[in-house]
Amino acid sequence: MAKTRAGGGGGERGQRGRGEPGGVDRTPAEQVEELLDRAQNGFEISERVLERLRTALMHQAELRSYRQRNDGRRPLRCNTYRHIFLLADGSSLLLYELEHDTGPKERLLYELYAREDALDAAELRVHEHIGGGGIGPGSESEELPEWLAEELLMAMGPTRPRREYVSEASPDHARRLLRRAENTDGPGEVVRELLQGALGHHIALITKPRRRSSGRDATWCRFYEHAFLLEGGGEVSLWELEHNMNRDGRLVCEVYLDEAEAEVAADRHARAQGVEL
Repeated sequence: MAKTRAGGGGGERGQRGRGEPGGVDRTPAEQVEELLDRAQNGFEISERVLERLRTALMHQAELRSYRQRNDGRRPLRCNTYRHIFLLADGSSLLLYELEHDTGPKERLLYELYAREDALDAAELRVHEHIGGGGIGPGSESEELPEWLAEELLMAMGPTRPRREYVSEASPDHARRLLRRAENTDGPGEVVRELLQGALGHHIALITKPRRRSSGRDATWCRFYEHAFLLEGGGEVSLWELEHNMNRDGRLVCEVYLDEAEAEVAADRHARAQGVEL
């Protein structure tokens, strides 16, 4: 019996549709439809959530946990994936996908959840079927080996997607991004004025091989590159740090001119809250 939990970048899973020869790229809307089509309980996802997902600009998936038992009549396994959707208003929305083969036949079954507490109950049910107890804080008897976590993280990224500039309302996108930023050491007025002439913009979720604690992961930390195309062919990138590493745990946005500055800020927030990235 082995039980492990992992967190990290999505690698190819976040960029390619599963089950397609050669890994055909799919739009975020197509990713949502694929998740709903294969989920046994897709009807439980509310229309309000689906309406928001229809505005998604990007999709990224990452392994949240996995478990496997090999000492029974046949191997039983359970994987949980976290699907991250970047929405048109700049916010993010999560869907959790539970993948397991605990049914009467050996085919994979899929369940989809928008709330983490509903996922917890489903994981508990599936893990009890596999045997050896449930999951939750304090019950992680066998954690992901440190050397394996390092290999997984190094294999997964970082990645830099090819830029495809969108020419619609790029100055407005820059204004909204800078208005959301809560840090006082972000881009100044000169950058704001420069971006009012932007001809196009591109948003990329930047996956990074960041170490996480082996227990239950409640820390949210994401990096986005907002690249802007200027007149004359010049480019300017703003680096968005989205995190909940603060006293009240709410999701906040910070924007920096330099990727390294965003990294330093993330590490500073993590140390202040006593969490490990």
